[in-house]
Amino acid sequence: MERLGRRRDIILDGVFITAGAAVYATAVTALTAPNNIAPGGVTGLCTMLNFLFGTPIGLMSFLINIPIILWAVVEIGYKLVVRTMAAIVLSSILIDLFGGFMPVYRGNPVLVAVFSGVCEGLGLSLTFIRGATTGGTDMVARLLERRMPHLSMGKLMLALDGVIVAMSAVVFGSIENAMYACISIFVCTSIIDAILYGTDAGTGKLFYVMSPKVRGMGQRIIEEMDRTVTYLDSRGGYSNEPGETMLCVVRRFEVYQIQAIIREEDKDAFVIVGDAGQITGEGFRPMHPDDKSLKELLGEIKKK
Repeated sequence: MERLGRRRDIILDGVFITAGAAVYATAVTALTAPNNIAPGGVTGLCTMLNFLFGTPIGLMSFLINIPIILWAVVEIGYKLVVRTMAAIVLSSILIDLFGGFMPVYRGNPVLVAVFSGVCEGLGLSLTFIRGATTGGTDMVARLLERRMPHLSMGKLMLALDGVIVAMSAVVFGSIENAMYACISIFVCTSIIDAILYGTDAGTGKLFYVMSPKVRGMGQRIIEEMDRTVTYLDSRGGYSNEPGETMLCVVRRFEVYQIQAIIREEDKDAFVIVGDAGQITGEGFRPMHPDDKSLKELLGEIKKK
């Protein structure tokens, strides 16, 4: 059964990552690149190189990602970037392959920006769902965050993409093209948030795991997912034996990863998964300084 489960996971990884790479490659070859729009990331940088020197976008994307992947292997280990390496290779191949026959659209630039953002967001979401990335600025931001934990990954990605978009205004000689790139980035990130996190970025999934091997699971979750866990003392109602229950909260797109870890450590673990309607704190949505408790709000009402 364990072997069948791993085989199924490998097949699902292949299907999702390939589909994501194909949709992403379509956005690049049919929409952004022909219209001189570079919506951030390594692909945006390669789009500019293609405009200047005629270099293949996919091949250059692969070459630029090589040092980034080597850096990631040193920082977080090769096991955590295997899927990312597969996504980079597939998207690079498909971008150049689709460029040979994919019909392009050179019409309304606003439509190009919106629909390229939709396609890129969908493609990246399919990749992220299986715990992979397409390398580039999102991987660089993740690695920099480990060195500069006071900066959020979102801010780091925004800064990196902002530099590339600003460069595109100079390379293409058009501020309007840079503005269209901003629209594409906004639509893309909105699609990713809607698919992976739902309508609220502070939502996620709550895991209660009962197993004699929760310590091993917890250690892997901390090391491999950059999430923390809480161990609760518990006692079985039927057996009356003491034990531990692991509590963990993750974003929706991380559910696959934590389930894989639990299954690999103890396939007989008792797991309860629930929806976390709102999560505030480190790694999720920060608590706003103006947020008030119910008691404080009632006190203000009484004063009025």
